[in-house]
Amino acid sequence: MRTLAIVVLLAALAALGACSSRRMSEAEEPAAQRGATAPVPQEKSTGAAPGNASTIQDGEMKPASLQNAQNSQPNVTVTERKLIRNADMLLESANPSESQRRISSIAEAHGGFVVTSESKQMNAQGQLKPETTITVTVRVPATQFDAVVNEIRGSGSTVTQDKVTSQDVTEEYIDLEARIRAKQALETQFMEIMKQAKTVAEALEVQRQLSDVRAEIERLEGRRRFLENQTSLSTINITIRPPTQIVSSTGFFYSVKRAFSDGLDFAAMITLGLVQLVVSLLPILLFIVLPAFLIIRYWIRRGQRRAPDVTVPQPPPPPATAT
Repeated sequence: MRTLAIVVLLAALAALGACSSRRMSEAEEPAAQRGATAPVPQEKSTGAAPGNASTIQDGEMKPASLQNAQNSQPNVTVTERKLIRNADMLLESANPSESQRRISSIAEAHGGFVVTSESKQMNAQGQLKPETTITVTVRVPATQFDAVVNEIRGSGSTVTQDKVTSQDVTEEYIDLEARIRAKQALETQFMEIMKQAKTVAEALEVQRQLSDVRAEIERLEGRRRFLENQTSLSTINITIRPPTQIVSSTGFFYSVKRAFSDGLDFAAMITLGLVQLVVSLLPILLFIVLPAFLIIRYWIRRGQRRAPDVTVPQPPPPPATAT
């Protein structure tokens, strides 16, 4: 404990030296520019050595220099706003495959690439030929987003739906930068304390807190990289399908055609019902009716073979007459 108190005292002295130099620089400024400041309340004694400006947080002793590193956030400036821009488009084309190739060429010409491409065929009601629907997702540089969208609109296909969204993440990005730098300063302070540790217990305690800070830095940097990726590349989702066929639903010929179609559907339904009835009765005929018929026929024939032959007496011939 004495060694830890010495280490904490050295860190506190360094922090006090930095604070005194800052106060000396502030004293040189005019009083009107500084403005009135409220007195800073004195911290309660924690039982540390005299002159040790340390505080208790979460049951652990932390020097004032580490508290300043955690609470202070350096000023971060961003030269341009961070915007996440995406688009969803629905196109109608007589040749969806050709439109797909054209969109891929437009994206690659502007430094982008195709993320996914999916083709699906489905039979629409009243149509014999299946329709092909293609879904394409491309990512292009944010600086080329407007140019790519305009070229897709003018590619010859009919744009039936067009949605562009923007999300401003500048404030979150600046906050991430500030938090990362504050955590990195805290990590540097822990590294200095690690070098001055004299016992294994002190080294393990500092290592535990250093691991927590390092994990937090990795999490913040991962979020920052995600925002940089989303703001540097824009996503465009395009759905391509054939033009919708407009069929007139009125008129004499349409009524005749509809009646004939309904008649065919009714005849097909009756035929299907008969087939289902025969298929349903087939097991009954094979396993019940047919064996019963064969058994009855067998017993009838057997009874006929055992019955005695009954001869019918013939009448006597008539007597012969003398001539």
